[in-house]
Amino acid sequence: MLASPATLRHLLLPAPPHLAFGTPNPAPPLHAWLPISRLAPPRVAHASSRRPRRRDARARAVAAAGEEAAAPAEEASSSGPTKFSVKIPVGDRHILVETGQIGRQASASVMVTDGETIVYCSVCMADTPSDPSDFFPMSVHYQERLSAAGRTSGGFFKREGRAKDHEVLVCRLIDRPLRPTMPKGFYYETQILSWVFSYDGIHSPDCMAVTAAGIAMALSEVPNKQTIAGVRIGMINDQFVVNPTTEQMEDSELDLMMAGTDSAILMIEGFCDFLTEEKLLQAVETGQEAIREICKAIDVLVKTCGKKKMVEAINLPPPELYRHVEDISGDELVKALQIKQKIPRRKTLSALEEKVITILSEQGYVSKDESSGPIENLADIVEEEDEDEIIEDGEVDEGDVHIKPVSRKPHRQLFSEVDVKLVFKEVSSKYLRRRIVEGGKRSDGRSPCELRPINSQCRLLPRAHGSALFTRGETQALAVVTLGDYQMAQRIDTLVDTEESKSFYLQYTFPPSSVGEVGRTGAPNRREIGHGMLAERALEPILPSEKDFPYTIRVESTITESNGSSSMASVCGGCLALQDAGVPIKFPVAGIAMGLVLDTQEFGGDGTPLILSDITGSEDASGDMDFKVAGNEHGISAFQMDIKVVGITLAVMEQALRQARDGRKHILNEMSKCSPPPAKALSPYAPVIHIMKVKPNKVSLIIGSGGRTIKSIIEETGVYGIDARDDGTVKITARDIESLEKSKTIIANLTMVPKVGEIFRNCEIKTIAPYGAFVEIAPGREGLCHISELSSSWLAKAEDAYKVGDRIDVKLIEINDKGQLRLSCKALLPDANQEPGSNKQQASGPTKEKIVYKDDIIKVTTRRSRRKKEGEPSAAENATSKTLENSTAENAEGFGFTRQLDGKETG
Repeated sequence: MLASPATLRHLLLPAPPHLAFGTPNPAPPLHAWLPISRLAPPRVAHASSRRPRRRDARARAVAAAGEEAAAPAEEASSSGPTKFSVKIPVGDRHILVETGQIGRQASASVMVTDGETIVYCSVCMADTPSDPSDFFPMSVHYQERLSAAGRTSGGFFKREGRAKDHEVLVCRLIDRPLRPTMPKGFYYETQILSWVFSYDGIHSPDCMAVTAAGIAMALSEVPNKQTIAGVRIGMINDQFVVNPTTEQMEDSELDLMMAGTDSAILMIEGFCDFLTEEKLLQAVETGQEAIREICKAIDVLVKTCGKKKMVEAINLPPPELYRHVEDISGDELVKALQIKQKIPRRKTLSALEEKVITILSEQGYVSKDESSGPIENLADIVEEEDEDEIIEDGEVDEGDVHIKPVSRKPHRQLFSEVDVKLVFKEVSSKYLRRRIVEGGKRSDGRSPCELRPINSQCRLLPRAHGSALFTRGETQALAVVTLGDYQMAQRIDTLVDTEESKSFYLQYTFPPSSVGEVGRTGAPNRREIGHGMLAERALEPILPSEKDFPYTIRVESTITESNGSSSMASVCGGCLALQDAGVPIKFPVAGIAMGLVLDTQEFGGDGTPLILSDITGSEDASGDMDFKVAGNEHGISAFQMDIKVVGITLAVMEQALRQARDGRKHILNEMSKCSPPPAKALSPYAPVIHIMKVKPNKVSLIIGSGGRTIKSIIEETGVYGIDARDDGTVKITARDIESLEKSKTIIANLTMVPKVGEIFRNCEIKTIAPYGAFVEIAPGREGLCHISELSSSWLAKAEDAYKVGDRIDVKLIEINDKGQLRLSCKALLPDANQEPGSNKQQASGPTKEKIVYKDDIIKVTTRRSRRKKEGEPSAAENATSKTLENSTAENAEGFGFTRQLDGKETG
C-alpha cells in the first residue's frame, strides 16, 4: 500500500525532543532521499501562493550557506576570527580592505583604510521577504562619528543624532549606483550601514564609503549583478587627480564623484568652474580607469571569501502575465499615452490599471484561444444514463450510451494583484518607449531634442528682496532671495575642529501639492536636500566675492508644479531671483535634464541610443537615464547623472553633454525675455551694510567687557548687527542710512586715537572724586580733569563748581604711559578771572574740533566660504569693482552701488 504525499510527510516529521534517542551516527531522515516535488504542495495561481514559496527559497539559501560556512566557523572558533585583507591601488597610493574580523554576524562587513581614515560598512538582510513592489527595499545610513577626529559635540546632547545634510548627500551617493545593480524580483529588505571610525583630516571618507558599500554588497548574499566602486576626481593645474587629499581639493577646479563597474558608468555628481564638456569627459575617463582596477581587485576578494548569492530567492511574475496585460490594455494604453497633460494622463492610466487588476486578480482571465472554443475530449462529453446497470455476456445496448452537448467552462487564470501592478508598469514603460522610438514623438508631442515652452517673470513679491517665477511646461519653481548679514550665514559642523559657515545656500522644497497629491510636509527629505545642493552648486560659481558683495545670500526654491526637471527649474528661477535682488552675478546660468532610451532595437529602432532633452516625469520613470547639467553656453557648473540600467559608455555620455549644451543655449535665450525683467538693484527693504577698518588693538573697545559696549551701540542706534573681528574689520548691518551713520560715529569715537592739544566740546562729567572729575570725551572714553584744572581759581572741592551730568569743554594736555588721558578745563578759559562753572554747556553729544584719525583703505577678511575670496579674479559682466575708502568724517558708502531710499538716491 502506498502512502499519499501528505501522509508520508506527516510520518517523516522529526520526533519530539523527549522521545528522541541519541545515536553516534544518526541516519539521515527518509525525506532526504525523496525528490522535492513529491513533498511540495501543488502551486495555485493566486496572490497568496507566492509568499510561502519565497520564504522556502530564503530558508533553503540560509541552510545552504550554513552548511558551507560550517567548516570555516569551526576553524575560527579554535584559532580566532578568519581575517581577509587586500591592498588596492587607487591613484598614487593604496587603500586597505579588511573583512572577516569585525561584524561577522552581518551578511557582509568591511573596513576600508586610506591613510589614517577608516570607514566601516556592513550589509544585512531581513529573514523574510517584503511584499513585492517596483522599488527595491534598500536603505542606506552613513554617519561621521565626531570621535573619529577626537572630538565630541559642543551642545547639550553629546550623542550623534539626526543625519546632517552632508551625511544625507553621502547616503545618496552610496544608494544611487547600487540600486541599478539589484535584480528584479528580489524583495528581501536590505540595509547598508556605514560609519567613519577614524579621520585624519587628509583623506576624505565619502568616496571611501561608496567603495566600501560596493565591496560589502559584493561579499554578501544579495544577488547583485555587478561589483561597483567609487572615486573622486579633482583637477589641479590642468591635471586630473584620483582621490585627491583635502589640501589638494582647495586648489582643484573640479569636484567629481563617480561610481561604476569595470565596464560602465553608473553615477556621476559634482561641480566645477565652467569646464568644457571635453574636459569633463576626460575626467570621467580617468575615473573609469581607476574604478576598473578597483573592481578587478574586489572580484578576486569575492572569489576568496564571498558568500553564495541568493539567486534562487528571486521571484519574478509569471511570463504569461505580460502577454495577458498587453491583450487587455494594449489599445487603450496607446491612447492614454497620447494625452499631453500630466494629470488627465495619470488618471486615465490609473483607471486602466484598476481595470486590468480587476480582470486578472478578481474575475479571472480567459485567453482568446480558449474563448473561441476548442472541442473538449470525449471523456468530458460522454455521459452514461445508468452506471449501475449490469451488462451480461458482453452485450452492449447502443441505446444505453448517449452523447449530449455540455456547455464548456473556460479555465480562468488568477494572478497576484502585486504582480499585475508590476507587470502593468513595465508594459506601460515598454509602450512609451516604443512610441518615442518608432513614432519619433513623446507623450506631449515633442521630438527627442525639443524643449517645452518656457515663461519667466520677476518682481512677484513686493516685500521680498528678490523673486522670480520660472515655468517650463508643467514644471514651475518660485525662487525667493533674502539678503542679510553674517548672522544669517549657515553654520557647518564637520569632523574638522574648526567653525565653518556658508554665506550662500539654497533650500529646495517639494510639497505634495506640486503633483496634485496629498502627502507629508515638514522637515526636508533626502531628495529635497540632494536637489537643493545640486542647484546651490550650479549657482555658486556666478556669485561675486564677499569683498565685492558682503551679504549673506539665501535662495528658497518652492516647486509649485512638477512634471520633471524641478531641480533644474530651481537653477533657472534662482538665477533670475538673484538678479532681481541686485546681486551682481557674473553671467546667467540655466539647467536641463536629459533622458535616454538605451536599447532602441527592441522597440523598432536601429539600436542607436536615443537621447531625450528636457525630460518629463514619466520619461524619467520609464527611461534609462536622468542626467542633469547646469551652466552656460561655454561651460558646466554642476552635474548629476543617475542610471536605471547597468551602466552607460563614454560615447553615450558625450552625446548627452553636447545635446544638453544646445538645450542650455535655448533656455538662456528664453530667460533673457523675462517679463517683467529683473530689477538688478538692491531692494529698498534690503539691509544696508558698511565696512570700516580700525586699529586691531581697538577692537576690544568696541566689544567692551562681556560684549556690553557693542550691545549698547546696537540698542541705541537700532542697527541689525555689528561684526567686529580681530583684524580690525568692522561690518555694520543697518535697516537704513540714519541708523548706520549713528553707529558709525559711535564706533569712530570709541576707536579714535586722541592727540595732545585736541579740544573736546560739550563733554559730560561722569564721576566726581575728591581729586577731580572724570569726563567722557567719547562714548566709552574718559579722562581725568584734576581739581587744579577745573578752574583758574582755587577750589576746595570739585562739587563746589560742578556736579555729575554737567557738560564742559576740555582740552587734552597729556597722555601717560598707560594710555590714561589728562584733561584741562582751565586751559580753555579766556582769562584767569573767569568764574568757575561758566564753562558749562547745554546737554547734547560730545564733539571735537579736530578729527585726526582716518580709516584705512577697506580690506575685508572673510570667513571660510566656497564663494570667491579676496584677490581672486572675477569675470562678472555686470559687477562693479570699486575700492572702498571710508573714514569717520565721510558718508557710509557701503560697497560701491546705489539704492533707493524714500525716493532719494543714496550713495
